[in-house]
Amino acid sequence: MKLLLKIKYDGGAYHGFQYQPNAPTIQGILTERISEAFGFPCTVTGCSRTDAGVHALGYCAAASPADEAKRLERWCTIPTERIHRALNVALPDDIAVVGACEVPDEFHPRYDTVSKEYIYLINDGVCPDPFQRGRAYHAKKRLTDADIEKMNEAASFIVGRHDFSSFMAQGSSVSDTVRTLFELTVKRIGDATVQITARGDGFLYNMVRILTGTLLEVASDKISVRDITDIVDSCDRSRAGFTAPACGLYLNHVEYGDYIEFKAV
Repeated sequence: MKLLLKIKYDGGAYHGFQYQPNAPTIQGILTERISEAFGFPCTVTGCSRTDAGVHALGYCAAASPADEAKRLERWCTIPTERIHRALNVALPDDIAVVGACEVPDEFHPRYDTVSKEYIYLINDGVCPDPFQRGRAYHAKKRLTDADIEKMNEAASFIVGRHDFSSFMAQGSSVSDTVRTLFELTVKRIGDATVQITARGDGFLYNMVRILTGTLLEVASDKISVRDITDIVDSCDRSRAGFTAPACGLYLNHVEYGDYIEFKAV
């Protein structure tokens, strides 16, 4: 069996999730500290790659012994609902396990997902907020109710199953660029904070950040709402908006199905 962990982290100090030999990463830290906690080498597999500076409120990663034979044993003697306590004492303050559950050995945290939800936070106050530094993008323009309405109108033409090549950064090796976007919405959640929510069956490299930049350019009239469908159909990255900075992006939730129930007491 494997342990599926639900994790929160501030990605500001890390070079993304995936292990790199010469840079701190979320996967590297988790692998090291989980192995120390259980007393034998473990592997940690994530539900998604996140870039440097990207955060998570509901990241999911599977942990299991590196030795295949050991995985067939009852290797975890800690009650599932208390695993977060055992691991958090070993983790740095910017990473926290918030729940755990047992899953079969064949479970894969990336390929067994039903959907993923990202949020992007925009601070549109007159002045930057020092307490959102590194955790939200400071927009140069105040987003009015009319701007948000226009952004939502543009978003409605992006929702659905499309080839999202127009919203994929260069450098990706992905060959299949068709994805289904179930939701793309914009709403104000505070006096100076706007949240973009994107939920889909998968996301391309920098897709949510490019979607965010595109919607912000709609708000500033650099891109017209009536051009959105053509931008999607063009599969041309140069026609979409800028890539919003990583600091405002959060992996918010991963959906697997009713059989996954994280426990923590």
